[in-house]
Amino acid sequence: MPRITIIETGLVSPQFRERHGSYPQMFQRMVAAADPSIACDVVSVANGEALPDPATLDAILITGSAAGVYDDVAWIAPLEAFVRTAHDKHIPMVGVCFGHQLIAQALGGKVRKSEKGWGIGRHVYQLAPDNGLIDGETIAAAASHQDQVITPPASARTIMASEFTPHAGLLYANGTTLSVQPHPEFTVDYADALCDLRRGLAPDAVVETAKASLTEPLGHATLGGVVTRFLARRAPE
Repeated sequence: MPRITIIETGLVSPQFRERHGSYPQMFQRMVAAADPSIACDVVSVANGEALPDPATLDAILITGSAAGVYDDVAWIAPLEAFVRTAHDKHIPMVGVCFGHQLIAQALGGKVRKSEKGWGIGRHVYQLAPDNGLIDGETIAAAASHQDQVITPPASARTIMASEFTPHAGLLYANGTTLSVQPHPEFTVDYADALCDLRRGLAPDAVVETAKASLTEPLGHATLGGVVTRFLARRAPE
């Protein structure tokens, strides 16, 4: 089986890390639940680790982050170049939340902070018919973001959408790049904790509605399985 290289772009705050783990650990649990035979490696650009040559990797998974893709952060431009190389070489690659936005920006899309404010709690997304990856008409997943992909790259097809997030899932024409705004790696407890963390930033009514929404079913196992299977496919020679 191929190995998935997780690019850690954000750090879980110390108050949550002991209970919930790091973002790579959350993704490792997600992958293991879908296919325990797949191994994962971690490269933490958030901790200053250098990016590898993407051509040497089997598959790439880019995590979420508190940073914005437009921020003046030293590792963002190199990561964009890394994404373009991986995309051009057809290395299977998935981005989640920040990773979703970073891939879009690197490949020609536009990302900014949305005037709609915080998207937190359980969100339901419409699925594009015949998208080839996710069955059904809708899928629910936990979200935690203000930034959004406003204009997708020309090479991307929107396969997940909601009124709040019109471009919540993008599948690229090369067939080996996928990105999603919500978080299939989150547990309900962690998503709930993030809602509380937004108090004072998002209106109280938004926070309470988001927390209540998390009592409804989430499709994280389904979406996590989609991400894992997408990354486990061998890139074409």
